[in-house]
Amino acid sequence: MSVTDPVTVGVLSLHTSKETKAILNAVEDLGHDTEWLRTENTSISVTDGSVVLEPSVDVIANRMLLSNTEQPAEELGLANTFAQLVPMLNEPTSVLTAIHKLSTATTLAANDVRTPDVTLALSSDKLNAVRERYGEEAVYKTAIGTHGGGTWKVGPTDPINAKVGNRYAFLQELIDQDGVRHRDVRVYVVDGEVIAAMYRYAPDNDWRTNVALGGSVENATDDLPAEAREMAQRAAAAIDLDYAGVDLVESDEGWFVLEVNPTAGFKGLYEATRVSPAPYIAKVAIERAGGEVDDEYVGKLSTVLDDSQPTALPPQTTQPDVEPAVIGYTEEVVLSGTAGSKSVVSKSDTGATRTSIDTALAADIGAGPIKSITRVRSGSSKTAKSRPVVDVVVGVGGNQHTVTASVEDRSHMDYPVILGRDILENYQVDVSRRTDGDVADTPEEEE
Repeated sequence: MSVTDPVTVGVLSLHTSKETKAILNAVEDLGHDTEWLRTENTSISVTDGSVVLEPSVDVIANRMLLSNTEQPAEELGLANTFAQLVPMLNEPTSVLTAIHKLSTATTLAANDVRTPDVTLALSSDKLNAVRERYGEEAVYKTAIGTHGGGTWKVGPTDPINAKVGNRYAFLQELIDQDGVRHRDVRVYVVDGEVIAAMYRYAPDNDWRTNVALGGSVENATDDLPAEAREMAQRAAAAIDLDYAGVDLVESDEGWFVLEVNPTAGFKGLYEATRVSPAPYIAKVAIERAGGEVDDEYVGKLSTVLDDSQPTALPPQTTQPDVEPAVIGYTEEVVLSGTAGSKSVVSKSDTGATRTSIDTALAADIGAGPIKSITRVRSGSSKTAKSRPVVDVVVGVGGNQHTVTASVEDRSHMDYPVILGRDILENYQVDVSRRTDGDVADTPEEEE
C-alpha cells in the first residue's frame, strides 16, 4: 500500500504481547519492513567512533514495559541509547515522565490539565501529617506501578509510609460521583488524535477499574464528552507522547486526568470499541521515517486486532540466557504494606496457587484493603474455607513481587507466610535448602 520505497520500522519490546505483534503486523500490511528488537537479535557497538545498531532500522516504536520491571532505569537507559541513533516514537524522556505518576501529575498541572490533588513526601511523618487534607477516603499509590498493583484506598486512621517496598508512594484525592457506579474512561490518543475510548467499570468487591483486575468495559468513543476528549489530547501533548492511553475520571465538578500510560494495552479497548490503535501507530512510525501509507487502508486495518505471530520474530534461543534463581524450602522474606515492612521466615509450597499470610502480620504491615474472597482447601480437608485476599509486596532475594495474597489465622502454624506459585513460578525450588531447622508442617492446597 506504499507508493515510496519501504522503510524499516523497529519495535523495541523485550516482552511478547498482543500490542507489539499487532504493530509489527500492521507495518507489514501497510507495505513496509519490520524488525522486532528483542534479546535474541539486538546489539549496539561503538568502534573507532562509529556507532552501529543491529538490526538496522529507520525508526523505532518504543514498547518497553517499564512500570512492572524491578529496575526501570536499566531499560530506560537502553531505549535512550537507541533514541540517539534513530527517531523514536514515545521518546525515553517522555516515557520517564509518564511512568512516574507524580512526575505525570506535576507536568499536567504545569500545563493546565486538571488532575486530583496529590502529595508525595520523602518521610513517613510528613506524609501522615497531610493525611487530613484528603477527607474520609484517599487513594494511596506507589509512584511506579501497573495493572492496579500498588494502589489502595485508605481511611483517615490507616497508617501510611513514604515507601512501599523500595518504591515511593503518595496520597491522592479520591475522585468519585455520588450515587453512581464507579467508572473511569480510557482514551487512546495517537499523534494527537483520539482513536477510540472506553468506559471501564470496577469489578465486584473492588473499586479499581483496570481490565487486568477483572473490570468490565463499554464503548465510549461516540459519546465521549468534548471536555474529556480535549483533556485527553492535551494530556498526551503535555507529556509529549506519540501514543498513549489517557485515563480520566468524572466527578460532580468535572473531569480529571488520572494517568497517562505510554504502553497502554489494546485488548480491553478492542473488546469495547472494535478499534485497534496498532495501524495508527504503524502509520506514525512509517511517516516519521519518511515513508507513505494509504490512510483509508489504515482505517480498514484498524477494524481487526491482528496479533498473529509476526514475521519479524527472531529465532528463539534454545536455552534461557539466565537460569532462574534458586529459592529454598524455607526463605526469609520481607513483606510490605501501607503501614510498613516486616522480615519473616516463609515456607515455599508449590501446591498452593496463591501466597498466604497471617492475619496479624497483614494487620502489622497494613496489607489491604480486602479485594475479594477466595475459597481454599487445606491439607487433606475435603471442605473449602473462605479467606479474604489483599495486595501485598513480597521481597524475595532482592526481588519484589506485588501479589494478591490470601489472609488467614496462621498463629498456630509454623510459618506466618506461605509462598505460592504466584511467586514461586519465578524461581527454582530446592527443598533441601532452608533457613531454619527441620520443622514438621502440613502442606496446603488452594482450589
